Amino acid sequence: MLVVLLKSTPEPEKTVALAARLCYSDNSIRELEDNVAGISYGKFLGKILKMGHHSVLEHASFTFGIEGISRAASHQLVRHRLASYSQQSQRYVKIQEPEYVTPATIAANADVKRRYAEAVAHAYKVYQEMLDADIPAEDARFILPNAAETKIIVTMNARELLHFFRLRCCERAQWEIRDMATRMLALVKVEAPFIFSDAGPACVGGACSEGKMTCGRPQEIREKFKGLVAPGS
Repeated sequence: MLVVLLKSTPEPEKTVALAARLCYSDNSIRELEDNVAGISYGKFLGKILKMGHHSVLEHASFTFGIEGISRAASHQLVRHRLASYSQQSQRYVKIQEPEYVTPATIAANADVKRRYAEAVAHAYKVYQEMLDADIPAEDARFILPNAAETKIIVTMNARELLHFFRLRCCERAQWEIRDMATRMLALVKVEAPFIFSDAGPACVGGACSEGKMTCGRPQEIREKFKGLVAPGS
């Protein structure tokens, strides 16, 4: 799996702070820019977010490039509707080589892994045979498995990302999208550390929200996300 931050709003925390100040001020935009230049973003944004004024977060957006995830994971991802997605098409892109994701539980069992690989290889073989028989790619793709790898570009604003991380960084989320969400969070923490200081599952900034379905390890999870850093940072 590869997750990269392609682009983000320049100075995202300044942009959010400027939007928040505007709501409560009669100053001009230029005056407000000067106004926020020397403030503590951590203190100011913390105050604004505690007030529940979350709409200002929508002015900061982040664009990710993601590849090497399964179609099973991307189907979960696109359920988050307040985002923009561009995904590699199985209708227009003919698959040349079998590329697929193998879950760790399958990889750990040699016999199951072998049968899994054989089943996926057979699906791709029949897919290629259908293309060779002039079956349109949009129809031949029906045989491809959920394991098939895909590539996708995703843009979300900071408000939606906080919601996304709350759900998908949780231990109850499926492992692949949880891994992807955690990588995304590590990247945006570099760009906007104050906005995402308490980002992650609900237990990072408060109590676990999962009730009887809790993993029972809130302190461990808090420490994991408080210490989260992007690779190479």
